[in-house]
Amino acid sequence: MSVVPGIEVLCGREAGLLRGARVGLIAHPASVTRGLAHAAEALAVAGARVVRLFAPEHGSGGGAQDMVAVDERRDALTGLPVVSLYGDDEASLTPTDAALAGLDLLVADLADVGARYYTFYATIVRALGAAARAGLRVVVCDRPNPLGGVLIEGNLVGPGYRSFVGELPVPNRHGMTVGELCRFAAVERGLELDLTVVPCAGWSRAQWWDATGLPWVLPSPNMPTLETATVYPGMCLVEGTNLSEGRGTTRPFELAGAPWLDGRALAAQLERWGLPGVAFRPVRFRPAFQKHAGSECQGVQLHVTDRLAFRPVLTGVAFLAAARAQDPARFRWRTEPYEFVSDRPAIDLLAGGPGWREAIETGVEPAVMAAAWAADEAAFARIREPSLLYPP
Repeated sequence: MSVVPGIEVLCGREAGLLRGARVGLIAHPASVTRGLAHAAEALAVAGARVVRLFAPEHGSGGGAQDMVAVDERRDALTGLPVVSLYGDDEASLTPTDAALAGLDLLVADLADVGARYYTFYATIVRALGAAARAGLRVVVCDRPNPLGGVLIEGNLVGPGYRSFVGELPVPNRHGMTVGELCRFAAVERGLELDLTVVPCAGWSRAQWWDATGLPWVLPSPNMPTLETATVYPGMCLVEGTNLSEGRGTTRPFELAGAPWLDGRALAAQLERWGLPGVAFRPVRFRPAFQKHAGSECQGVQLHVTDRLAFRPVLTGVAFLAAARAQDPARFRWRTEPYEFVSDRPAIDLLAGGPGWREAIETGVEPAVMAAAWAADEAAFARIREPSLLYPP
């Protein structure tokens, strides 16, 4: 029996919340029922009057690439007017009072992949603050964390390093659902908010996405498979460098490298570190777009051999350390503005502070770095408990 996503639970036994209500819906292409009906359609059938969509990064149709401003006014699928929550500046990430005016209810239904940097949960969290100021009720329709809800890995965001890729003080891999993150955010920010989280039915924390019976719909253009999501909490760190994270290939985040690297030497170094649950294959690849588009890169492909033992954050840090050590003259950290922040390096935003960058630059081994964030993992496991909704 498949897990029932929160949107179906809301439109079924909780439909009384919807009848006759003027609803604004935060949604994207993966906001679907088990039968692949879009959330807007499901809400309308349940008696709601959906009057506008709010689109996160990548747009309501999911076609825009990362960090590309979206200025769409109407959704091609539903015909509904669209308010973009990913425009030209940081202010665009939060709905305005005018955008929320005339609504009885704000419903949010966004699929997530369980990593702190994935911006969809941050979109909802920022909307919670706006709804609290406007006195608007919010219903969050929950979905399973594709990576399960048990394993936690990484550090917490340090003071001064909150951003759209570090919206909450949670580890890089947090093991929570979007609904749980919203409950956590409401308390952490002291929001006076009428918030209802509708849990998905039948999910337990140990379940990965492929055990839920739910269809995988790309939540963003470079998240094509569960395998991509599995490595993403670590390999997204490559965005903070001049290396290719495999965007522009059919295996984003599973492939990574650069034109100047020696793939065999890189794979050999990573294997020497004995990283759990993963093997590295030297590869050549040619990105069709983004970093090093049209140039042949050498690097590695990650092959996860045991996803329960695999530590994606440790692996991502190790990849950066090995790539920098091989050619420190050509390796560089990204200095261009990143997610509307220009005064701190992208890697520091992703890492939650400068510590990882500094450790890699001074040659600290990845295992030593991981030992340093164990205290954050243990502390967060306790802190998150009141926000959790699902059994082990």
